[in-house]
Order: sequence, then structure tokens, then C-alpha cells
Amino acid sequence: MQPRVTAILVARNGGEALSRTLAALRSQTRGPDALVAVDAGSSDDSPARLAAEGAGQVVLLGKSALGAAVTAGLNAAEGAQQPEDWLWILTADSEPEPGALGALLAAVEVAPSVAVAGPKLMRADAPDTIARYGESMTSLGASVVVVENELDQAQHDTLIDVLAVSAGGMLVRRSTWTELRGFDPALAAFDAALDFCVRVRLAGSRVVGVPAARIRSGGGPEEFLRPGAPDRVRSRLARTAQLHRRMVYAPFWAVPLHWLSLLPLALLRSVWHLVLKRPEHIGGEFRSALRTAFAFGPVAVARRNLRRKRRVGWGAIAPLRLTGAALRDRRAGADATAEGVGASAVGIARPSLLSAGGIWVVAALAITGLVVFGRLLGAPAIAGGALAPLSGTVGELWTNAAYGWRDVGLGFSGAADPFAFLLAVLGSLTFWSPSTSVVLLYLTSLPLAGLAAWYAASRITVRPWPAVLSAVAWALAPTFLSALAEGRLGAVLAHLLLPWLVAAALGAARSWSAAGTAALLFAGTTAAAPVLAPVLLLAWLALTVARHRQLSRMLVIPVPALVLFLPLLVQQLAEGNPLGLLADPGLPAPYAAAPPWQLAMGMPSEGLGGWTALTDGGLPAGLGLVLALALVAPLVVLAVLAPFSRSQAIAPLLVAIAGLVTAVAATRIAVAVSGSDPVAIWPGTGLSLYWLGLLLAAALALDPVRRVAFAPALATAVTAAALAAPLMVQGIAGAGAVGPSTGRMLPAFVDAEAATDPHVGTLVLRTVDDGIAATVHRGAGTTLDDRSTIASTSRALTAEGARLAELTANLGTQTGFAAGKALEELGLDFVLLEPAVGAEAGESAMRLAATLDASPVLVPVGDTAHGLLWRYTDADQTVQAAPPAEPRGALRVGTLTAGSAALGLALLLAVPTGRRGGRIDQDDDGSPATTFDEDDSV
Repeated sequence: MQPRVTAILVARNGGEALSRTLAALRSQTRGPDALVAVDAGSSDDSPARLAAEGAGQVVLLGKSALGAAVTAGLNAAEGAQQPEDWLWILTADSEPEPGALGALLAAVEVAPSVAVAGPKLMRADAPDTIARYGESMTSLGASVVVVENELDQAQHDTLIDVLAVSAGGMLVRRSTWTELRGFDPALAAFDAALDFCVRVRLAGSRVVGVPAARIRSGGGPEEFLRPGAPDRVRSRLARTAQLHRRMVYAPFWAVPLHWLSLLPLALLRSVWHLVLKRPEHIGGEFRSALRTAFAFGPVAVARRNLRRKRRVGWGAIAPLRLTGAALRDRRAGADATAEGVGASAVGIARPSLLSAGGIWVVAALAITGLVVFGRLLGAPAIAGGALAPLSGTVGELWTNAAYGWRDVGLGFSGAADPFAFLLAVLGSLTFWSPSTSVVLLYLTSLPLAGLAAWYAASRITVRPWPAVLSAVAWALAPTFLSALAEGRLGAVLAHLLLPWLVAAALGAARSWSAAGTAALLFAGTTAAAPVLAPVLLLAWLALTVARHRQLSRMLVIPVPALVLFLPLLVQQLAEGNPLGLLADPGLPAPYAAAPPWQLAMGMPSEGLGGWTALTDGGLPAGLGLVLALALVAPLVVLAVLAPFSRSQAIAPLLVAIAGLVTAVAATRIAVAVSGSDPVAIWPGTGLSLYWLGLLLAAALALDPVRRVAFAPALATAVTAAALAAPLMVQGIAGAGAVGPSTGRMLPAFVDAEAATDPHVGTLVLRTVDDGIAATVHRGAGTTLDDRSTIASTSRALTAEGARLAELTANLGTQTGFAAGKALEELGLDFVLLEPAVGAEAGESAMRLAATLDASPVLVPVGDTAHGLLWRYTDADQTVQAAPPAEPRGALRVGTLTAGSAALGLALLLAVPTGRRGGRIDQDDDGSPATTFDEDDSV
């Protein structure tokens, strides 16, 4: 007696595919004995099609999962159940070939132990291609299709015993379906068939694949409820199903461990998604973990159902799991397919650094840099101007990058500048001597700048000469050389990072790696030059609007910078000083602001970058200005003409205008103080952006003119180099503010005391034309990374500050002021009088030295390399400033962790993901791979 087969056809918005499936059922050589059609909440004409095309019995349901619809159809089926009856599960897009059911029945009739049989699902749009055949899972429970998207050449026809088969076309013994209670209701979209087949195996029955049975499929069962769902949604549903099965399959004692691991694993997998450039999947990871963590009821029901009919142990299915080697091969093939469209697909040959002459430009700039800064070779540190040595250890660098007690002046508790984080990264490169990293940066600054500009220009041009011009003019930009000469390390780093930021931002919409790189560079640039933050945010907003289709990638860019600035932002807003966020990091260094017309020439300070000094040498008045104008004119002319040859040049010109406006505005914003003098924001960082915009516009102007570009590009590069000549000569002569340093900021006597008492206080006095400037140092001196814009931009005079001002004023006069008591209260052990600059200040310094010598509370130590030093007679009685107690420690750890996490996640995104070795299952064009080398076939 032949077994009775009831076909359960489940449809939801089946459309034309449903008609083809019904026609295929009618053409079966061995057709089903009964057909029950279940409409699971269609919004199209599927119910009418089922009724009109003779579907037999039709059951109408609301929107339901596949398993629930099959059970409803089975309950509605007519006739009494027999042990040998079978169910044939079909969906609307499961179109069986004429002999499909006959082949399935033939396979189960000869093997009574088989309870489930599955066909070979073929692609509906390519009937000779296997869509999916057989299912398995890894040792960690992840579901995997055994054969997917391969040409069918009978290479898998020997694969019979499988762990599971797909739901579409599954033939299952009716009694088994009833005893195991069908598909798990908690697995509505993914892994329902896999889980059912696992339970069939554990119940002691077999699951087989039948390669002779072929069904054309329009998609997997996961398409049933969520057709066309984006990859991130499918990933979330698959992960939820995996976690649910893990909780169901685990031994009782392991369930709490799995439950506790849900969120930690979600965090680790989120990091992995970042590495693989899939950050859009991160939200789904946590959503899956949380949903599983609180799904106590469904898990308990599924565990009882599994335990109720289990007859064999898990070892029985172990040979059918996918091995690690096989899984790596499959992933290698998937990675190769996903990355098949690479840079070669663009079809644009960019100028190569090695073959287009860029390496020679960088080499020439390296030699120039060694000539200009050769005096720094061998120095352990450099100092002068706005520059000071870094802390002596990497631990101190990272401590100073977090919220906490800051030994700046009289000390305070507050947020670190984001620049301190940047210095911690820089100093860690030479961990044995952090200040050495700054020396190396100076020695390599010119070639690094040239390399950055070459790369940025090569992203928008195809000719080498525009890139050559950009490299030379950017490395020798007056604003860059001025920043180096004045020790403005933040401006130096911003100049080096800006071209990389522009290049990365242009590619951020197409690549997660570029978006992560742009996020890191955005954070580094704004940390080094906070005044650029407003204009960079506006540029990012404009680019995001233009690339709104890739919004998720564009939104990543400012996040690390916002995390780094948040503690400082909160504190400056609390103190009512929002403009303090724009202050230059490091030592406040006064400068002579240039008028706007000089800023438009790229000169951040008065003197036209040294050209006006030619007049002092006996040359005609105004000659320096004429020469400077003549040398800067070619670049400006090229940039202005650029939109007439390339409309894309409008964007860099707008960037240049924004940079110039930023520079002009900076000279009018005085937020910091040096002594009693207000210090405006240095305009050089805005001019770096201005200069970059001009260079990129000029590069676009030269690119279309082909070989003719050689002459104007070379001429402009030569004039740009000549424009920087006075600044380079000053550097060679050592006329700049920066010079080699031993790394010691205070006399050796003070350093020796600081070795045993890190909070020893030193009052440093400096005579100026209008009085005495006082600074307080703790320990061996205030390093660059411990400086704070909160201190330099503070508007409020604290009680300690008033006490210090009173002490400073009275130390310079012969009064009865109780200086000893003030020194004790402020924790000051030493008084240092720095050498004076200028005749008037020198006379004041001599009078002040005599007064200090006559003070009964000070003992002269002597003349040192840093100036005249005195020690307080009762130094042991001073009250040393100490960091406050908790909860400041928690804030320190929290801010450092948040900043590190933000940068670390961006770094994971930025790291490119390369191909891994292994078998490739698909060709790069997306077509299925063959299983043999066609060149060897005959």
C-alpha cells in the first residue's frame, strides 16, 4: 500500500509564483493525495488564485509563521491519520519538477528509519544552479547551508545523510511532525527547519537529502515573513535564532553561564562587526541578546519539548556538524565574493607615488627638513615658544589625558584637553623617551607633509604634476614653517592631518574603512586645532547631505571627536566660557597678528614670513612685499581659474574661503592669557585649511591640460618654495623660538627635590615692561601634556590666585608683608627669576633680584641655566597641593576609557579587511563558481 501524502501549500503574497507552483503540483508524475492551501495573511490576490486554480481545501489565516501555518493546514486536512502518512511542505515560490515527489517517496520507502527528506532547491532564475541543499551547524550552533549557489554538475549527488534540510519541499512523516509538535514557534523566520531536523535526529530518526528531487525556489524560508529584508535585519534574526537554540540545546547546568554571556558576547561580536566593516549589525547584536535574555517562557517550552522525545545523545549528530576548516573555506569564498568589486573596477589610474615621481619629491623634502632642523639631531627634547617637553613616562602621558587633578599653576581638578590624548598617542611611539617623538616629528615634518598632500591631490587628479605641486607647496607652506618655528605643535599636527582627513572624508560614503579613518583624523585634527572644529563640522554636514544615501557611514565621522571633547565641553559651559573650547592647546604664546590682507597671502604673523626683513637689510622699502606678492600670485591665480576648467574646483575654493574666514576671526578671539596679556587664537591653523583649499583647486585646474601642465605646475612649485626661503633660512640659523633642550624645565636643584617630592612648588618670576609675571610649577615643571586650556582661559580669580598675585607684588618691594606665610599656604618651596628680555625688563630684573636677596625668608641657591634661584628657609613647612579624593578617580577612569573606546572602535573600522585564503565558491561577478578548472576539461 502506497503511503498517503498531504501537501501543505503555505502562501503569503505569492503572486505569479503561486500560479506556477500550483501548475507544477498538477504536473507531478506522482502527485499528492490531498492538497491543503493555507493563506498566511496575504495582502494581494493569493486567496483568489488559490480558489480559482483548484487548490483544493483553502485555509485563511492572519499573518502567521510557516510552522504555525503548516499546523493549521494539517489540522484542517480531511481524513484520519495513518502512521505511514507523509506531509509535503511547500511555499508559494516552491515549484517542484514533475518527478520531485516521486523521488522523495522513493528515498523514504526503502529506508524506514528516515523521518524527513529534503529536495535539492534550485534557483528560480537559474534552474541549473543549486540555491541550497542540506543544512548544518557549527560547534557554536551557527546555522550553515551545506551547498549554496553552485552549478549543479552532480558533484553533490552522493551527499545523502545531512543534519537538516530546508523547509521548502520538506517531506516529513506525519506522526513525527505531530509527536515533535512541528516547528518551534520561537523560530518564526530562521532555523525552524534546522531545529526540527535536529530534534528528529535526537529522537532516533534519520534526515536525508534527495538530490534527484529538484524544486525551483525563489528564496529561503526566511523570506516568508520578511521578504527583501536588508542584510542587517536578516543578520539579527539569524543571531536571535542561534541564541535561542543555544539556550534550548545547552545542558541545564550551562544555561546560567550562557545567559550571563549574552551581553559580553554581543560586545565582542560588535567589535568583530567593526573589524569586518559591518557596524550596522551592532544594534542587532544587542537586540538579539536582550530578546533572548528575557525569553524565559519560549526557552522553557522548547527545552521541555526537546527533552520529551529525545532518545540519543548529542554525539549522534556530531559527525554531521560543519568542521572549522570547512567553515573557514566557506567564509573565504564569501569574503572574496563580497570584495570582488575593488579599486580596479573604478578604471581610473591615479598617479603613483613610486612611478610618478612622488617618492623623489618626498626624498627632496626629507633632505630639506634635515638641513632646516639639523640642529635638533641628537637632542632628547625640544622646547621654546609654545612648546615644552612631554612627561617622562608613558603612564604620566595617559594619566594627563584623563579627567583629574592637574598640577597647572596652583592646581585644580578638571577635564583634560583632547590635545593631551593626541600627545599620549604621539609620546607612546617612543615609549622609552616620549619627548623624542616630538624631535622625530620635527625632523620628518616636511616629508610627512609632502606625502600627505601628494595623497590628497592624487585622489582627485590623474596627472602627476598637480600632485608634485601640492606636495611641495604644502610642505613649505608659510603657516606650517611658522608653526614649526614658534613651537605650535597643535598647528603642526593639524597641518599634517588635514590632507589625509580630506582624502578619507571623500571616500567615507563608499567605504566603512574610509569612514573609520576619517573619524580618527577628524578627532586628531580638532584636538590639535579646536578652532577648526566649527568649519570642519560645517563641511561634514554639507558632505553628509550630499551623500545622504550612506548616512550611517557619514554619521560615524564626528563621534570620536565629540566623545573626546565632551568632558571639556561640560566644564567650559559650566564656567560660562564656551569660547574657551576654541583656545589653542599647549602654552599660550603671544604673537603679532597680521592684517587680513597678509593672512590672504598665507602669512599668519606680521613680517610676511621674513620678507619684510629684506628692507632692514638695506634693500628698497616695499621690495619684500612685492616679492612675496609675486611668489604667491601663481598659486592664487591657478586656484581662482580652476572652476572654469573643472566645476569640482568650487568645493575646494569654498574650503579655502572658510579657512581664511576662520583665520581672520581667530585673530579677534582672545580667550587665553599669558601673564596679564590676552592671547588671541593663532590664525595659522585656519590658514592651513585655506592653503589646502587653494592647492586642491590649483591641482584640479592643472589636471585637464595634460602635458601642458608641466610648465605651470613646476613654476608654481618653484615660487612656493621661494616664498618659504626666509623662514627656512631662519630655521637653519636657529633664529626661531624652538631649539634643542635637555628636557629639564627647572634648575637641577629643583629637579633633585622633585625626585623625592613630586609636589614641590616653584614660583617662576619674569619681569616684563609693565610689571612682574608669575607662574607656578609643581615637581620638575609643567609638561606640555599637563597644560590645560581651562587654566589658560579661566576668567575667575580664585582665592589662591589672589593670594599669589599679592605675594608676587610684595616680593618685588621692601615691605613688611609676611611672605613666608604666603609661601607656606601656597605650597611654594623655591623662587626662580628667569633671565629678562629687553633693557627695561633687565633693569627691573636686577632690582627684583636685589629685593629677593634681601628677603629674610629666602636663601639664595645661585645662578642657574634657568635663572636665579632662591629657596624658602622653612620649605619643610609648606603645605603641598595634593589631588582630591574620590570620586575624581572614577571620572579619570571613565573619561580615559570613553576616549580610548571611541578611538579604538574607529580604529577597528579604519583597519582594512583583506581577503583570506581558501576555496572561492563564487566568481567576482556574482555568478556561481564551477567545481573544476574549465581549461583542463576535454
